[in-house]
Amino acid sequence: MKKYLAKPLVRKILLYLAGIIILLIVLDNIILPWYVSKSEAVVPNVVGLKEEEAIGILENADFEPVIGDTTYDERFSKGSIILQKPKAGEVVKEGRNIYIFISGGEPIVRVPILKGKSISDAKFSLERLGLKLGNIEEVESSNPKDMIFDQQFAEGTPVKKGESVGVSVSTGVETGEITVPDLIGKSLTEAEKILADSTLKVGKINYQRSFSLLPNTILDQYPSKGNKVNSGDAIDLFVTKSADEPAENEIIE
Repeated sequence: MKKYLAKPLVRKILLYLAGIIILLIVLDNIILPWYVSKSEAVVPNVVGLKEEEAIGILENADFEPVIGDTTYDERFSKGSIILQKPKAGEVVKEGRNIYIFISGGEPIVRVPILKGKSISDAKFSLERLGLKLGNIEEVESSNPKDMIFDQQFAEGTPVKKGESVGVSVSTGVETGEITVPDLIGKSLTEAEKILADSTLKVGKINYQRSFSLLPNTILDQYPSKGNKVNSGDAIDLFVTKSADEPAENEIIE
């Protein structure tokens, strides 16, 4: 028997069991009687109060306030108590922990990534989070046409629910370096000179009879003004012709 008790493993097991027995005795004779003997008290209501005020009330009632998570709720002003556990009115032991949860004010969401999305996809992503699509700026860029390449708030930025988020959308790359001049209202002679000065030329001329404008007046053009083209490109023109003088390529008004 002595040889058996001398084994290290057996001695460790016996010491472990002895420790458990001592702990149970302490719990049964000291800790539990002390806890049971403590007075009971009614939990005060601190919901809606500011954090400092709520803590003071709980401490004066011999409770231990413990700060829980911050919760965003527009019904409660920022910094006020939105929830408490145990609830107000419950009878518990004095000194017990009372967990209080603080309002962060209006709901906050984080802006999703919008870069690389289309307008419709971005709108859906924002609306899912309670946000709105704001100003849409169309900008020439090397990105694919109609793709969002920049956003007002960076991904992950915290904003209030209902906030609008503006975006920049690519119009694609204009291949030319020359801006098409405005020719509408000019005479055909003036248009030819303006185009020549811009290293452009007259393309197809489509005649249209008019009863109100002078002959050889530019009614329309393609490409329209402001577009980018290359040197030597042709601009098609829609030109008036006398009402009693039909001609080739005529479009009757």
